[in-house]
Amino acid sequence: MERYRRLCVGLLLVVSAVGVVPTTAAGTTSTHCEFPVTMTDATGTEITIEERPERVTTTNPSAAQTMWEIGGRDQVVGLTQYASYLDGADQRTNVSASFGVDVEKVVGTNPDLVIAPNASAGDVQALRDAGLTVYHLQAATDIDDIRQKTTTIGRLTGNCRGAEEANAWMDANVEAIQGLTADIEDRPRILYPLGSGFVAANNTFIDALFDIAGADNVAARDHTGYPQLSNEVLLQLDPEVIVVTRDPSIITQEPYASTTAGRNNATVALLTRNLNQPAPRSVVNTAHNLTEQLYPDRYSSDTYVPRSAVQSTPTATESQPITATPTPQVTTATDTDVSTTSGSGPGFTAVTALVALVASTLLARRR
Repeated sequence: MERYRRLCVGLLLVVSAVGVVPTTAAGTTSTHCEFPVTMTDATGTEITIEERPERVTTTNPSAAQTMWEIGGRDQVVGLTQYASYLDGADQRTNVSASFGVDVEKVVGTNPDLVIAPNASAGDVQALRDAGLTVYHLQAATDIDDIRQKTTTIGRLTGNCRGAEEANAWMDANVEAIQGLTADIEDRPRILYPLGSGFVAANNTFIDALFDIAGADNVAARDHTGYPQLSNEVLLQLDPEVIVVTRDPSIITQEPYASTTAGRNNATVALLTRNLNQPAPRSVVNTAHNLTEQLYPDRYSSDTYVPRSAVQSTPTATESQPITATPTPQVTTATDTDVSTTSGSGPGFTAVTALVALVASTLLARRR
């Protein structure tokens, strides 16, 4: 597994060349976790962290999930309701509002640092106006972006070794899955409906996951991002497999019932939190679960690379426990995502005209 460690070190050298590696206040590059550190976030704002933050609040579940995976869970004091599936999340302050986060609740966590993924763009200025130190992450559209986000969160919070290990674990599993699917030419045509005609298309991390698992995302051929498509277009795409996250009956509803997938009742079931949150655990679980369902004759449990196979001993300054992520298990159509069981939470089933208007925004809010 030494090549995975070298891969992560190589990544840091590459991003250093383009100017996005963390720098100290003196402006020198560093691959260690010394403080103070100054980094420029997605808003173009330079954020300086004087010392390792002891209190971190996350405004989207992908950042919370990442903190758990890199060994920073003990630093997290606030998170959103959509991260409630994380072990110990009920002991942190829920900072969710009816839409987005509650600024007063975030302030009440007295954070040294607020980590705001791209979906929290609308909350960043209000949090800064409240006097908080906020680092806004860029959107993740592929695995490289998720890897860089993990590295960035690790650097900001003093968990560089944990971030390196999480990325190495993710990369090892991505490589293992690609080893099974790379030579497949006749890939099943797949589609992920978000509700009200919205779908996941090209230039999204979801599409990247489909490609890793050996699936041909039909929405990615002529569309980018999370477009809303007409029933006529969806019928023309004619997917062979429909991705189901919450409501398996979608395959019996038009226009999907009239597609090849609908006629054959062909679905794969994935947990919403695994598919919609760009973070290492989500990548690993989705890649394995989807591949096993699409290619049961090729896939075996031996494909999974455990965290222990790539994990090294944390340094003295990174002593928080690393999450021991279990071997992924294939989900079923009846599996329920803990983070989406509330009727007030955003979902992907078309139930009202309001959902049709805000579905793409709701997808972002889940990240």
